[in-house]
Amino acid sequence: MRLTQVLAASLCASGAVQAVAVNPLPAPTSITWGTSGPRAFNGRNLALNGAPNHVVSDAWDRAYSAITSLHWVPQATEAPIATYAVFPTGTAAKRRGTTTLNSITVQVADSKAPLQHGVDESYTINVPSTGQVITITANTTWGALHAFTTLQQLVISDNDGGLMIEQPVSISDAPMYPYRGIMIDTGRNFITLPKIYEQIDGMALSKLNVLHWHLDDSQSWPVQMASYPSMTKDAYSANEIYTTNNLKDVLNYATARGVRVIPEVDMPGHASSGWKQIDPSIVACADSWWSNDNWPLHTAVEPNPGQLEILNPKTYTAVQKVYSELSGIFTDNFFHVGGDELQTGCYNLSTITTEWFAANASRTYNDLLQHWVDNAVPIFANSSGNPNRQLMMWEDIAISTPHANTVPKNIILQTWNNGPTNIKTLTEAGYQVIVSSSDWFYLDCGFGGWVSNDPRYDVQVNPDAVDGNPNFNWGGNGGSWCAPYKTWQRIYDYDFASNLTSTEASRVLGVEAPLWSEQSDDTTISSKMWPRAAALAELSWSGNKGPNGKSRVTLLTQRILNFREYLVANGVAAAPLMPKYCLQHPHACDLYYDQGAVA
Repeated sequence: MRLTQVLAASLCASGAVQAVAVNPLPAPTSITWGTSGPRAFNGRNLALNGAPNHVVSDAWDRAYSAITSLHWVPQATEAPIATYAVFPTGTAAKRRGTTTLNSITVQVADSKAPLQHGVDESYTINVPSTGQVITITANTTWGALHAFTTLQQLVISDNDGGLMIEQPVSISDAPMYPYRGIMIDTGRNFITLPKIYEQIDGMALSKLNVLHWHLDDSQSWPVQMASYPSMTKDAYSANEIYTTNNLKDVLNYATARGVRVIPEVDMPGHASSGWKQIDPSIVACADSWWSNDNWPLHTAVEPNPGQLEILNPKTYTAVQKVYSELSGIFTDNFFHVGGDELQTGCYNLSTITTEWFAANASRTYNDLLQHWVDNAVPIFANSSGNPNRQLMMWEDIAISTPHANTVPKNIILQTWNNGPTNIKTLTEAGYQVIVSSSDWFYLDCGFGGWVSNDPRYDVQVNPDAVDGNPNFNWGGNGGSWCAPYKTWQRIYDYDFASNLTSTEASRVLGVEAPLWSEQSDDTTISSKMWPRAAALAELSWSGNKGPNGKSRVTLLTQRILNFREYLVANGVAAAPLMPKYCLQHPHACDLYYDQGAVA
């Protein structure tokens, strides 16, 4: 489906926006507000038609608890764009409904559909102008959960001690893309379970449905392994380890909220900690100096160096056991096996590799990576215990330097470089892709360099050149390779499928915003993730275009400002986007008075 398809037409109609103080995020594909006045809300009673479903009933209990404990008052309301100079405040007058909505009827067509890629997530909500019952329909459990998170945003305080829905409303909703995700990295810095749960809570509220968990990296191995207990000797501490039960707890928590968890074990690059505890002979250049200051001796893109010995048969024995054990825990049909940023200089310290090259002068590093693909992919295919398993890898394995000569087309490639160019290259070649273009979606960008003993920061004037880059620190990227910071507006306005044919566009499974953790831990993860990830949520759920084909980023402004406040109210430590004045005075903080400036 093309990103530019027109969705949410009724949301963008001026009457729909003006009729109420708040509209949900992500914007539904179709929402029609009535005009007969507010409906008082009680809604404690849940009638679930069809087979019993504890996931649905538990989800409603959580939603109802949030509704009744928060008595939410919209913090950022919308005003008619043509008259926004009036600067209305966000304080609602007392508005009582004449009759009470006191029950929810939910009809789920297929309560047994598993939470896997492509499951139907559609739903409808009908809040009538008369009567006492809100009706929800969904084809699966997971659509019903989305209906509840929408309803949570619609039920607000009447400013007189009660609750209301501002107007009767009819919603018919379904996502544009089946894969809508974020990535957390627990290899560079450890993230505790409560903070992982917090990210899942934000995902559920914004209808993101995939948590990509980059479990480890060369710096640490935090995952307890029965097959190789020694691997956690390379955890940061005994208190920074995920037990098997911890992993299962995260999976259960996520599933209950409609979120899939896809694990990643990065290999053969980014692989030192943990692996070297199994057998030092399966890791090349481990604990060498990474030699960023002497490029001919360069062994790693960042410390700590170490990559799997691709030519050592023992490597594949270890890979099989680790992958098989984790596949028994992570039951999603997708499993990410890395494949990015192989540093050729690392293998200059590998006897087995240098001898292999010396034995045949025509061999290249592409051939070495092909050896990895030819030997590792069959292990991944045959050792998961899941007949529906599909691998994910970073795009490097297929199109970077070096890359394998042939990568199976059934491997999903996650693209992070060169924006639309790489998306086009991969989809044109027949690959399914997940879009994570660093220039739009990387949430760790723009915070400056993190390596120390860096003399480039000591330059007190802006010379013609510092290491070939005249703007390293003065007006340049400040040491962050992917600067600048990715604002919510940049994320939302990314038309990543605009240059694709319909066939190529059909191969885009969705999007994902990674947050690499070199500069993130429990203290910062939520503020760096939220609410920017909510812009990604709407982009992938209902798109960024209105019925006229133009960007609706201006209409998103008040929704995302309000949603940030709602995240905070629900315990997600989201960062502020603007001064509160901007919340209370719609469009007063726009750069352009002309609302057509963004087209």
